Amino acid sequence: MEKRFKFGVFQNDKNIDLTIFQYGWEECAPLHSYGPAKRNHYLFHYILSGKGYLSSNDSDGNTHLYRLEACQGFLICPGQVNTYYADEHLPWEYAWIEFDGMKALEYMEMAGLGYDSPVYRTKKREQASLIRDEIMAVVDNDAHSPIYQIGHLYLFIDSLIRFSSTAKQMTAGKLKDFYIKEAISFIEQNYSRPITVEDVAAFCNLNRNYLGKLFREGTNQTLQHFLMYYRMNRAAELLKFSDMSISEVGKMCGYPNQLHFSRAYKTIFGVSPNHWREQNRPLPKLKQP
Repeated sequence: MEKRFKFGVFQNDKNIDLTIFQYGWEECAPLHSYGPAKRNHYLFHYILSGKGYLSSNDSDGNTHLYRLEACQGFLICPGQVNTYYADEHLPWEYAWIEFDGMKALEYMEMAGLGYDSPVYRTKKREQASLIRDEIMAVVDNDAHSPIYQIGHLYLFIDSLIRFSSTAKQMTAGKLKDFYIKEAISFIEQNYSRPITVEDVAAFCNLNRNYLGKLFREGTNQTLQHFLMYYRMNRAAELLKFSDMSISEVGKMCGYPNQLHFSRAYKTIFGVSPNHWREQNRPLPKLKQP
């Protein structure tokens, strides 16, 4: 008998914002079930054909039963208890993908999905094929590079958000917070490169002045000052706990010009990098007698 099942494990976990843990596809037998169980990450099932049921606990501990069919999906959140099983007469066929990352919760909320709202429906039925194509691009192409699969994970989640019948529009306040987090995240991951405020704004796809205004309103400091402050704090760690030269530390923190690095360091700490290092070297450990 032909096995109607496919399972894969992602081979690269270096992505911070979003990464895949496992994925698969199954044509289920009648009443085939899984659970009750918990997951450590987000797990989304997309129903390709047939019908089934999801029994899921909400944040208050109440259990809800959902009847689902083709072109719908369901999300299981980390730590959530659930059971799901195929219909007795028209069992479902579904694809799934397990993922997580710094952006996972935010993106699921944008799609209108969460602990208390696990069921996914599209605005229009014809949009379902686009979601199916993206999840199957991950499931059916495990021979491709991790970059290929991660790319289709992003496209899949983008489709979930765009076509969701319960998608949430971010308010002005949340939108401001979103861009501030995006800017800080970009700086944290790229401070060692010679990036500028213009690069941060380009990453956020915003005008530099507008992003600067949002950042100042949300943090009470300029984006330029935060970039410098973040770099100098990373530099201080290197100066204190490594034997790298002043020039090497500057390069590691996005300042290929040592003079510019020293000026920036003095702006933040009031002394030169060399003077600061002399004052803040950790004391040598005492040898045990």
